[in-house]
Amino acid sequence: MAISLDRRAFLRTTGLAGLALGLAACGDDGAPAASSGGGFGSVKLQLSWKKNVEFAGEYFADTNGYFKAAGFSQVELLSGGGSGTSVESGLATGRCWAGLSAPTITAPAVLQGAQLKIVGATFQKNPFAIVSLKKNPIESAADLAGKRIGVQDSNELVWNALLKANGLDASSVTRVPFQSDPSMLTSGQLDGYVGYVTSGPVRLRMEGHDPAYLLFADAGLPLVAETLTVRQETIEKERDKLKAFLAAEIKGWKDAVADPAKSAELAATVYGKDQNLDVKEQTEEAKMQNELVVTPDVKANGLFTITPELIEQNIASLAKAGLTITAEQLFDMTVLDEVYKADPSLKLS
Repeated sequence: MAISLDRRAFLRTTGLAGLALGLAACGDDGAPAASSGGGFGSVKLQLSWKKNVEFAGEYFADTNGYFKAAGFSQVELLSGGGSGTSVESGLATGRCWAGLSAPTITAPAVLQGAQLKIVGATFQKNPFAIVSLKKNPIESAADLAGKRIGVQDSNELVWNALLKANGLDASSVTRVPFQSDPSMLTSGQLDGYVGYVTSGPVRLRMEGHDPAYLLFADAGLPLVAETLTVRQETIEKERDKLKAFLAAEIKGWKDAVADPAKSAELAATVYGKDQNLDVKEQTEEAKMQNELVVTPDVKANGLFTITPELIEQNIASLAKAGLTITAEQLFDMTVLDEVYKADPSLKLS
């Protein structure tokens, strides 16, 4: 699948201006308030990118009726990415009720006054990685010295943060202009490039190459991703509705983790059928992303949970990117805690 790597720009500023004003005026896009019998009506969930296998859990929650069983007449999945409206702007204007984003995008919005909170994370590790080939592997940050690394302009902030996290001088690495063309790696023009671990290595492998990769999360820059983000007022005024939604999401992701092939099928033939996705490639990507979704902590605590230790690591990583924010400003895990306390069976078996 031909996709641009800048879809995962470490910091997107689209629509951040005026968020504080927008949030003061927005409602909950017409969805009725929670009632004792369920009846949460229709809500919109904005995805962080176009409909591919990254959102398999949402597809299962919809297909298998978990959203409806939780009391929602419909959960509309809105495509994101490209030049479209950011999740943060969508929340500000009421375009969406919840969204999937990243701390590096939500933090700047919060620092500008947006009343938003991250209440869970699908990916415990951000998929950003240095992608290389095993015949010339980059297996640690120290291996970057003297190498030619392709970095898109849109990923400059994450690149600089990685260097800072590892005490590397930018002059020790040759940064090469890059427009998401892996052939620059396979032809020897590059030693590695900043890409997405769930897609880059899979594509290289399918083309007959033997890829290697170094996750930023394993190289001093731990960050969660696909973070479920909502307005503060949703936590305060629609807590039961949010808990019902989270429970349905968890059930959907349990199914997705258990069945990468079905995840790929739903992505390629149903939800993302207009994206010309390859089922085989999507299946491999689903397997790769499971490694980012299911960690020892998730096995112990449940999907979407983020430990206090990992939250503090995220705050430290954001600081390396020049974003000074506190855990209390950005995260609220109390809603998810209540979900698992009410139904421990939601945890992975």
